[in-house]
Amino acid sequence: MTHVKDQRPRAAEFFAGIGLVGLALERSGFQISFANDVDPVKRQLFSRNFPHSVYELRDVRTVRGEDVPDVELATASFPCTDLSLAGNRAGLTGRESGMFWEFARVVEEMGERRPTVVMLENVVGFATSHGGRDLRAALLELGALGYVCDLLVLDARWYVPQSRPRLFIVGAIGDVMEHGDWRPSSLRPEWISRFVAANPDLDLRPAALPEPPRTAARLSAIVEQLPSDDPAWWGLPRRDAFLDSLSPLQRKRLEGLRQARQLGWRTAYRRTRHGTAVWEIRADDVAGCLRTARGGSSKQALVEAGVGEARVRWLTPREYARLQGAPDFRLGDANPNQAYFAFGDAVCVPAVAWLAEHYLRPLVERQISRRDSIAAHVAV
Repeated sequence: MTHVKDQRPRAAEFFAGIGLVGLALERSGFQISFANDVDPVKRQLFSRNFPHSVYELRDVRTVRGEDVPDVELATASFPCTDLSLAGNRAGLTGRESGMFWEFARVVEEMGERRPTVVMLENVVGFATSHGGRDLRAALLELGALGYVCDLLVLDARWYVPQSRPRLFIVGAIGDVMEHGDWRPSSLRPEWISRFVAANPDLDLRPAALPEPPRTAARLSAIVEQLPSDDPAWWGLPRRDAFLDSLSPLQRKRLEGLRQARQLGWRTAYRRTRHGTAVWEIRADDVAGCLRTARGGSSKQALVEAGVGEARVRWLTPREYARLQGAPDFRLGDANPNQAYFAFGDAVCVPAVAWLAEHYLRPLVERQISRRDSIAAHVAV
């Protein structure tokens, strides 16, 4: 029996987590040949959903270039902890976000086998970390490895009801994409134009890309509509503590929802204002950015209100999955906090799938064509 060789372009997923980057890439015609992360719970969730993929459960600092198979694309959603506005802002010198340098080291160690395309994803705070010096340092490093880079922003809310803007860096060995420009747009907001203008020595080239789609998805599309007597709803003491913490503006917002003729939903965050913990309800029908829920303040609550009633509970793990565009993701026996952490650390699948379809896959295929053309010329 003859086996047909898999012709799909190959990808390595660093800081893979539960594999949502890989899920998006697979939807766009890639095969995941290598995945790496250090968290055993994330690995269990990954393996449950991608049983045939290779997952190296170990610290990236122990990975060597020779450990990575031949791939056309390498992705890195390295930790945002030290880059996020909600973090300590230690930047690329931080213990966690500094793992970018380990990714760059592995790519360098791959030598002539290094992937022709790389994609990095992180919070937009990466751009302002240390006054833009961290982003500049990363781009200089990628440039030294031979990559011409592009910068763009995608927001999850264009695809699902979650506000989650993310910065993407796409780098390619060689210049093969049709050029766009740095004029401000939804993909490249004005701050990217300013960064590029302030760093003229960096080899940055924007690709001409189509305008991303927009969705009208609302929270109602992802909410698990639980019965009013479901134990997930907070009991009276906890609900009353929630209500008592609301400012006059927040109380007015909730009362407007409560008096509606049909049920509606909003998410709420617990924040510290003037040294006091309070709850704030979003004004729009979109969830706030999901976070890695190490503490209660980073978890979002769901407010269900209308026809004179108001109830509060935590968002469920299944709702987290839906907000990341992975509604069918198998959670197995992961407990809620494990699921919250895993999804808060992940990417929005349809956002990355759009990038893969319109940018990464065409770029990789052009690179393959370019490589084969050079090889044929050399053979002649």
